[in-house]
Amino acid sequence: MGRDDLTIGCHLSSSKGYLAMAQQALALGGNTFQFFTRNPRGGRAKDIDPVDVTAFHEFCAENGIERILAHAPYTLNPCSAKEETREFARITLADDMMRMESTPGQLYNMHPGSATGQPLDTAIAQITDALNQCMLKGGSTTVLLETMAGKGSEVGGGFEELAAIIAGVNEQERMGVCLDTCHVWEAGYDIVDDLDGVLEEFDRTIGLDRLRAIHLNDSKNPRSAHKDRHERIGEGHIGFAALAAIVNHPKLQGIPFFLETPQEDLQGYAEEIARLREAYENASE
Repeated sequence: MGRDDLTIGCHLSSSKGYLAMAQQALALGGNTFQFFTRNPRGGRAKDIDPVDVTAFHEFCAENGIERILAHAPYTLNPCSAKEETREFARITLADDMMRMESTPGQLYNMHPGSATGQPLDTAIAQITDALNQCMLKGGSTTVLLETMAGKGSEVGGGFEELAAIIAGVNEQERMGVCLDTCHVWEAGYDIVDDLDGVLEEFDRTIGLDRLRAIHLNDSKNPRSAHKDRHERIGEGHIGFAALAAIVNHPKLQGIPFFLETPQEDLQGYAEEIARLREAYENASE
């Protein structure tokens, strides 16, 4: 894979619509962004304004924004032991798949879910079943399963679990993975001292062709903590050098990076984007 221009952005509020997010991303020095499809704790999504969407597409075409990442609400759990929770997940997922067609060809990220006492095989089958029920036939959205920290009964703390889910989905060509650096680190994968080895394991287990987005986060905890605590870039146990190496890795070129680091305000994101861009540009000289 050749070295492309860096695609990087951060998580933004969707409260003012698509155009406002694209404008904000550009103002922060980014050329992509992530957003929640609805309140992260669940509930009904705001109606999509077709005028806003049209203006958004025009702005993106003029300013080189090609890729965005929608994020499912945290409450979406298709493998809960409770049927009503699984039904809520299916309803929400189906609705989000319809809404995503307003921005065709984009990415939709979801946490696989928590088994809540059920056997892992049962949980994986329930996640796969929900995806098969809710993904639109002929749709254009690629669904990404996020790598998790392995906290509690979370599914997705190991690459094998994500591979097992994907293997059962009918729409194989529209399934991928979003790798979260904090999560894989806390799940036990050594992306600081053995990044090549982790990527080789990912390729053997899932396939690097399915790696479609990266959440670039530092971690408040040491490796294998299984706690999922994000930290600002360079202020945690992963460190700036390792995260810059991820951005610059030849096997990860062309993949969009999304910051989800804890910030007091958006200026913090602008500073992190600028610092990572500098590291990327310096590596190409």
